Amino acid sequence: MDMSNVAERGLVLLGCGKMGSAMLAGWLEGGLPATSVWVNDPYPSDWVKAQGINLNTDLPAAPAIVLIAVKPQMMADALPSLQALGGGKTLFVSVAAGTSIATYEEILGADTPIIRAMPNTPAAVGRGITALIGNAHASAGDLDLAEGLLRAVGQTVRLDSEDQMDAVTGVSGSGPAYVFHLIETLAAAGQAQGLPAELAMQLAKATVAGAGALAEQAEEDPGQLRVNVTSPNGTTQAALEVLMDTSNGFPKLLTDAVAAATNRSKELSRG
Repeated sequence: MDMSNVAERGLVLLGCGKMGSAMLAGWLEGGLPATSVWVNDPYPSDWVKAQGINLNTDLPAAPAIVLIAVKPQMMADALPSLQALGGGKTLFVSVAAGTSIATYEEILGADTPIIRAMPNTPAAVGRGITALIGNAHASAGDLDLAEGLLRAVGQTVRLDSEDQMDAVTGVSGSGPAYVFHLIETLAAAGQAQGLPAELAMQLAKATVAGAGALAEQAEEDPGQLRVNVTSPNGTTQAALEVLMDTSNGFPKLLTDAVAAATNRSKELSRG
């Protein structure tokens, strides 16, 4: 990705918590000069302070990008200060959950190029996935630039409409927590069968992480991978008969869980 325009005009990062810091680390490793980055955050970490970026100082007059990574409840305080940058050539990219493109357009002006993105927490280890959607004023070049920046923390996908963002929240945005709970309960189940707690947790973490890596890298789809490890009348089949039960197994649980998260996302975005 050509970062020369960003390096020349500057990148503003509004909010630099875990997600902002993960992105910043990726950009700096990718060659973006620290002097081209402005970070505005009331409680910067020691790591952020040590990066040589412009911290909590006056912003450039027309930065290439403003990336908004504040917590949703801080949005009302943070956005008005950026109004002067709206309506021009500055691209706004938001990774803040629950704030619609329409809300940004109200504050920044409808002729401002705006891209809404939904990353997830594995971004902290460069294994995130981020979904993006732009407004009418976001050009193909703007989307390419945002995608390039967000690839610093993992994969990216483009959505057809902003309406899909609530379901993305339910699957990949909130999804890491479902997997963490799977690890917790898998380890507890091993302990219930007589394994020491530490051993059961090590087995559970490695199994989930390994299966995820295999699912991403294998040519077969996850359904075929499941079939591959399921011998007739064997141990895996015995377990899957419980997990695949349509009334109280994974099909019902995950359908209900993703629906609950999606619906809550819709409620939150309506304010």
